[in-house]
Amino acid sequence: MTTRRSPSRLHRPANDNTPALVSKAFPQWIYDDSPIADPFGYGERAVEFLRRLRHPKSTLPGHRFVLDPWQERIIRAIFGPCDEHGRRLVRTVFLMLPRGARKTSLSSAISLLMTIGPEHTPAGESVFAASDRTQAGIGFREAADIIRADKRLVAATKIHDAFNAPKQVVYKRDNAVLKTVSSDGGAQHGGTPQFVLADELHIWKGRDLWEALRTGLSKTPGSLLVIATTAGRGQQNLAHDTFEYARKVASGEIEDPSFLPVLFEPAPDADWRDEAVWHAVNPGLSCNPPYPDIEGLRAMAREAEARPAEREAFRQFHLNCWLDHSTSPFVDMATWDEGAEAIDLNELAGEPCWLGVDLSSSGDLTVIVAAWRDGDGGYTTVPWFFCPAENLRQRQEAAGAPYVRWAAEGFITATEGNVVDFRAVEAKIREICAEYDVQEIAFDPALARVVLNNLQDDGLPAVEMRQGSLTMMPAIAELERAVVGRKLKHGGHPVLRFCVANTEVETNSHGHKVRLKKGKRWLSIDGTVASAMAVLRASLGDSAGSGSIYDDDGWQEALAAFG
Repeated sequence: MTTRRSPSRLHRPANDNTPALVSKAFPQWIYDDSPIADPFGYGERAVEFLRRLRHPKSTLPGHRFVLDPWQERIIRAIFGPCDEHGRRLVRTVFLMLPRGARKTSLSSAISLLMTIGPEHTPAGESVFAASDRTQAGIGFREAADIIRADKRLVAATKIHDAFNAPKQVVYKRDNAVLKTVSSDGGAQHGGTPQFVLADELHIWKGRDLWEALRTGLSKTPGSLLVIATTAGRGQQNLAHDTFEYARKVASGEIEDPSFLPVLFEPAPDADWRDEAVWHAVNPGLSCNPPYPDIEGLRAMAREAEARPAEREAFRQFHLNCWLDHSTSPFVDMATWDEGAEAIDLNELAGEPCWLGVDLSSSGDLTVIVAAWRDGDGGYTTVPWFFCPAENLRQRQEAAGAPYVRWAAEGFITATEGNVVDFRAVEAKIREICAEYDVQEIAFDPALARVVLNNLQDDGLPAVEMRQGSLTMMPAIAELERAVVGRKLKHGGHPVLRFCVANTEVETNSHGHKVRLKKGKRWLSIDGTVASAMAVLRASLGDSAGSGSIYDDDGWQEALAAFG
């Protein structure tokens, strides 16, 4: 059989041009009244269970749980479709909603459906999983409050939620349990959950808990994973990998009936100030009463007009735009990606090139970037990255980027020990000099004195390029000019892309960009710094060997910017 229609027609986003406002992955099926398969009535059963719940904040008679039409469609799409044996088809749900869309209430209700409702199994284990104990406790408290709002559920369960103690709901009749775990706690290997709610996956650090839960779910027939999250930032992290898979399933590029993507995201070129976009990606704004508060959104949007950091936060958290850069981005990453065509190093043999070298000890990546001029005012750049082998996993856990995989795939050279082996870096520089026509090797001398002297002693063109504001200002400007002008070819190197996406800029009182910086300690920007150094030296060409900005006729203008 198929599902019945909602008791009232499903509210739609407020603008008739909704398809032009949202991404291709947008769940139009939530609004099109199309039938959702329910051959065994499990979707109807799930909806009826949720409607019988109570919520202490509900304004409905008897504090009945609010299940709005758009939410009902999602529940039916999860639990209705089954194979001929009655086995649920959907095993993973990626639910990406903006803040204020009541995803915590919906997720908590689903967890009770799987713990004490018709979808539970005797002695089954359901899990609230989050980045830390506090976040995990938010969903748990919501579920506990729903139970406490109904005396029948209070009698049927035992809630353990004492401060600083493991939190659990136990269904007394057959010992099914709902508990919390977090990625900042110990390993969770060995469990066999039937249901996992992965909350705000975009802020999880590392993959240990994720892999433990996923492998545990695979052991349990009929298990269900619900990922409930707002949009995140960057590409080199656990959440983005899953998000990209959800997009491909939603667009039909991948056929996977076990994966249900629910992505409320705007079109890439949608105007963040357009309230029609707000209504399209916030399904609750079309409900009665609407949520989140539209006046609150308008106030935040007014503030975001004048403050770029607030604008990006508004787009990420309230419009569900997955951001591909830092809070104050150096360059637009979509523009950066236009330079990702493949590079044939053999074609560059014999062509003049310039190297920028940014050395580190243990806390950052070390990188060599080579830059070639292309004759049309542009550049081709190629990086070589180094990281201590003993620090790869630590950096991966802290930054959420796949350092271990990058090293295995050859994008990072892992040197022995817990500090970068500068001998390996020096050897690579000598190798590059032997293969290409290196005109200059620019170092920040802070950590480079020994390497720089060794190269100079052997007649190689190593020079100092201090990373002070006066030197870096023209370097930043030239790199930005090349990127914005689509005149930088970089081959799409993933570690370099990660560095650029992390890069923010510091400006002086005159509005000049004088320094590259990172927002968080573990977010490397070394590749961007070395690229700016290499591109600037390449732009100066034969005059770069003078080694001083004061030999350039424009130095007075540059210096005046600091007045």
